[in-house]
Amino acid sequence: MKTSIKTGVAALMLLLASSCIKNNSLTALSANTSESLSTGVIIAGTPAIQIGTQVWMKRDLITSYYRNGDKIPEVKDPAKWAKLTTGAWCWYKNDPRYGKLYNWYAVKDPRGLAPAGWHVPSNEEWITLTNNLGGATVAGGKMKETGTVHWQSPNADATNSSGFTALPGGTRYYLGEFVDVGGYGYWWSATEWYTNAAYYRYLTYFYGTISGTTDYKNNGFSVRCVKD
Repeated sequence: MKTSIKTGVAALMLLLASSCIKNNSLTALSANTSESLSTGVIIAGTPAIQIGTQVWMKRDLITSYYRNGDKIPEVKDPAKWAKLTTGAWCWYKNDPRYGKLYNWYAVKDPRGLAPAGWHVPSNEEWITLTNNLGGATVAGGKMKETGTVHWQSPNADATNSSGFTALPGGTRYYLGEFVDVGGYGYWWSATEWYTNAAYYRYLTYFYGTISGTTDYKNNGFSVRCVKD
């Protein structure tokens, strides 16, 4: 009888230990891969949101390094910025509240601007996002952060129902000066238009449309990545 009791206790302890190991493994797996949240998901430590079939980062890129570890130069001088034909980044007037602005040369540098498992969206992928949110005339409102803490009033039609949480980071114009913070947000695509220009998207404070056009690669725009 004593032997049976000892055997039963040992088996119970082994079962509990096994259960703890399993639960700890699941916790570690959850922390390191993906975890469901009310506001989206965490993928390899990066807040993200699924919109249709796409998974987007929930914030703009703020890296100072290419994927291979090489440093991306920060360029503050307007005259130097205007002459660049290689990748660079800057803060809007040295203010980090709205994230980093990158020229398009950084976007397309072969060393990779986006972290592993992510990429800068093509023009077609921006179109897919827009269509998933009901079309250009309403998609912008569903993408913009609500309120006027960052966006200028009236921040028209902003609901952020997609969870994209777009901020009005403004731009560093291709000649080097800064404009539009608080009123406009600009995001590069990875699609080239011609030798000196590429496609991008922008949102504004005065209506809920997302618009797309092209501009010089020397412009400094925000970058938002999409999952591979």
